[in-house]
Amino acid sequence: MSEGYRNRTIRWIAGAAVVAAVVGVTGCSKEAESDSGTVEKKPVASNSTGAGAEKKGEGSADSQASEPRQTTAEEAVATWVTAVVQKKPKEGCLVMAAPAQGSSPAQVGTPERCSGNAPEVRQMRESVTRFHESFTPKQSPGEPKVEVAKTPATGDKATIPADKITIDGQTLDKVIVSNSTGVKPGQLDVKVESTKIKDAWYVTNLDFNLG
Repeated sequence: MSEGYRNRTIRWIAGAAVVAAVVGVTGCSKEAESDSGTVEKKPVASNSTGAGAEKKGEGSADSQASEPRQTTAEEAVATWVTAVVQKKPKEGCLVMAAPAQGSSPAQVGTPERCSGNAPEVRQMRESVTRFHESFTPKQSPGEPKVEVAKTPATGDKATIPADKITIDGQTLDKVIVSNSTGVKPGQLDVKVESTKIKDAWYVTNLDFNLG
C-alpha cells in the first residue's frame, strides 16, 4: 500500500480504479461489463420499510422513472452492494445518482440513463464491476444475503459505515480486508453515502480512507 494514499479519502465517482489499486484488492482487472438480468431476491435493509412507488423518465431528478424506488438509505445501499457482489453493473447504476451541483440538476439512475454511453454513466457501471471481487466473500454462494443496519440520516443524507453492512453474515470491511493485500484490520475505513433525491434514496458516493 502506498504511503501517499494513507489518510486520503477517495470518491468513487472520481476514481474507482484508483481505489482498487490503493487497497490492493484482487478485483481491479479491466473486465467487460456484464449484466445477466434482474436481481430476483430483494436485499434486506434492516429496520426499513418495503418497496415504494414507481417513477418514469430519463435521468434528471425532476422526471419519474419506471423502476421501484428505494424508500430508505439502507435499502439503497443493500441493493447496490448486492449488485456489486452479483456483478450486475446496470442494476448497480439504477440505484446510483450524482447529486445536484450548482445549476446542474441531480442525475439519478434510470433504465435509459444506465443503458447509455455518457462518460459518467460508464464510470458508474465500471465501478460496480471493479468492486466485485473486493466486496465478494470467499466461497460466496452467488446469491448474497445483504443486510444494512438502521443508520440515522442527517437531513437528506446518510453515511453508512462498512461495519454496518453484512454480506452473508460478514461485515463489508472484513470482506474487503480479506480480499486485499497489504491492508490490515483497522487500517481501512469505508463508508457508503446515500442521498435522498425526489423522495427516493440513491448511493451517491463510496469513501475509502486508509489510516
